[in-house]
Amino acid sequence: MLITHIKQLVQVEEEAKKAVQGSNMAILPSIQNAFLLIENDQIKDFGEMKDCPSYDGETINAEGRMVFPSWCDSHTHIVYAGSREGEFVDRIKGLTYEEIAERGGGILNSAKRLQNTSEDDLFEQAKARLAEVINYGTGAIEVKSGYGLTVESELKMLRVIQRLKAISPIPIKATFLGAHAVPSEYKDNRAGYIDLLIQEMLPQIAKENLAEYCDVFCDKGFFTVEETDKILKAGLEYGLKPKIHANELANSGGVQVGVANNALSVDHLERMGTEEIKVLMDSYTMPTMLPSCAFFLSIDYAPARQMIAAGLPVALATDYNPGSTPSGRMPFVISLACIKMKMTPEEAINAATINGAYAMELTDSHGSIMKGKKANVFITKPIPSIAFIPYSFGSDLIETVILNGKIWEGNFNDEL
Repeated sequence: MLITHIKQLVQVEEEAKKAVQGSNMAILPSIQNAFLLIENDQIKDFGEMKDCPSYDGETINAEGRMVFPSWCDSHTHIVYAGSREGEFVDRIKGLTYEEIAERGGGILNSAKRLQNTSEDDLFEQAKARLAEVINYGTGAIEVKSGYGLTVESELKMLRVIQRLKAISPIPIKATFLGAHAVPSEYKDNRAGYIDLLIQEMLPQIAKENLAEYCDVFCDKGFFTVEETDKILKAGLEYGLKPKIHANELANSGGVQVGVANNALSVDHLERMGTEEIKVLMDSYTMPTMLPSCAFFLSIDYAPARQMIAAGLPVALATDYNPGSTPSGRMPFVISLACIKMKMTPEEAINAATINGAYAMELTDSHGSIMKGKKANVFITKPIPSIAFIPYSFGSDLIETVILNGKIWEGNFNDEL
């Protein structure tokens, strides 16, 4: 496939980089009046139109349009049962996220529903959500468990993720998040639940090769630093690299314990101080922000400007889940990053592409336009500038999604 007359080819690389950080996040390399040549499922060549090769195959004229690498969404929970709009109304009436959780809502509500939902039903629901986010331009995604909270149901979730991997045109990374909340039946026996995670869930997950990562919700009202450290170390013994939910509700110590365990990413970060930023400066951990969660819950946004000014990289992800972010629309996340966290459009796009790929260990194949990388890209509708994407926060600006060098037709029935 040859795409010609591209108004702007965005996020191009001649040499691979793992991530961008600090002041470099404001740099978004692009080519005006460009071509992009795809061969099989990979990017073969690109450059200015004056250097465009002759080609006899499928050609797309992208005049007036821009081409971007697909978004890399490194934090989602798209395997869940049903919705929680009742809690949405509760928050409108004044209840906090923590108060809803204390009443048996929140994660425990989703866990109860999921435990009573069949694997096939969960798969069909998640498959629809996966198609939805692909249509928004997402070309790589991470999916967590964590709404099971029993051995059987956590394994059920992870098996659903494996079934999604088998049909998905985009890479999916699986994360075990059994430590998402303490189930009601273990309310007075937290140590017993942690033993269940470590002694029963992790061995079975490793035996069936169901996950790449192990995550813990280290925050006020959920898991302590000591509990988190124990679970992450146990996960690593079974080959699951650490990730972490940290500092959504409080300065919990989650960032510090994540970095101490060489976590690939620490995610949320709505509550951050100078100590957390300093700890991250000396690490390979990717700070990942979820602004649509802050938007939906009306809580503080992560201090993106302070982190970037300190020289850190940052990533953006959707946190798509039924309780705090019922949306997988990455362009809206980018808009929030610009509007609420004062990131420039270039910084936000870097955060949603190459840095998101880093948080899933996919920078060798995704996150930028580079020869040899996967041909996962999208073509916009005619737009005047890169900044028009976050500016036009309510518009669908994607005209064509290309995955593995083929046009995505919008759903799995057409694709497979």
